[in-house]
Amino acid sequence: MASDFPSWLHKKLPPVGKMIATEEILNRYDLHTICESAMCPNQGECLAAGTATFLILGDRCTRNCRFCAVTKGVPLPPDPGEPEKLARVAAALELRHVVITSVTRDDLPDGGAGHFAGTIQAVRRLLPEAAIEVLTPDFKGLAQSIETVVTANPDVFNHNIETVQRLYAVVRPEADYRRSLDLLSYVKEKAPGIYTKSGLMVGLGESFGEVAAVMGDLRHAGCDVLTIGQYLRPSPRHLAIRRFVPPEEFDAFKERAMQIGFLHVESGPLVRSSYHAQELWYYCDHQH
Repeated sequence: MASDFPSWLHKKLPPVGKMIATEEILNRYDLHTICESAMCPNQGECLAAGTATFLILGDRCTRNCRFCAVTKGVPLPPDPGEPEKLARVAAALELRHVVITSVTRDDLPDGGAGHFAGTIQAVRRLLPEAAIEVLTPDFKGLAQSIETVVTANPDVFNHNIETVQRLYAVVRPEADYRRSLDLLSYVKEKAPGIYTKSGLMVGLGESFGEVAAVMGDLRHAGCDVLTIGQYLRPSPRHLAIRRFVPPEEFDAFKERAMQIGFLHVESGPLVRSSYHAQELWYYCDHQH
């Protein structure tokens, strides 16, 4: 229950008017957002700012990660009109930074990589000045699928490592720690000019040393940007929260990450993968 959360996890409600206006545009084109599907605690703040993270390839995931609120099940075929619809919504919202993620589609031969590429291209046509960030699944480690997305040339390629290696079997039983690191390495090797990014949840029983080890592995893989946030349990069916990590520990995570060479780090209890994504990209692009 929210009332059981420590004080640092409570947020004020943002102005409702702008939230409603943004939701109306999204609903008009029948697009999904990860903000809603994953029950993001920052949803209201982002909608009120006139932005959202688009969820492509439907709203049903073929994997059953034990931390995630996204609906699991058999997905529908991809909508061939979705890339154009998404681009039109991004233009209607006048976005300068467009963030695109997806459910995992292990049922598709390319994991949905072609759909990602088509969506990037559609946004580029309508919003040539906008930065584009993708947050992809691991595509089962298929190099051809990863290269399909890289070739479409997003400005930021995000893939979340999510947790420490020891907890993968419990938290992400259908994923692989090394495979996720290899994906980020592959992107940086193929396209050094694309910023790579990853995200990590804490509060699942990991130690500070284990988090530091993940940071080191990500830097070794060439990862430029890192987000770290508190795991929040979406329902009683999901993994329990083992600990509420205090803000000062998030500050220590950030300090360690910056010391080992990350270009930028967002670390705080309510930080999520796409939180302040535009600011992170702007900082990297203008400082480096």
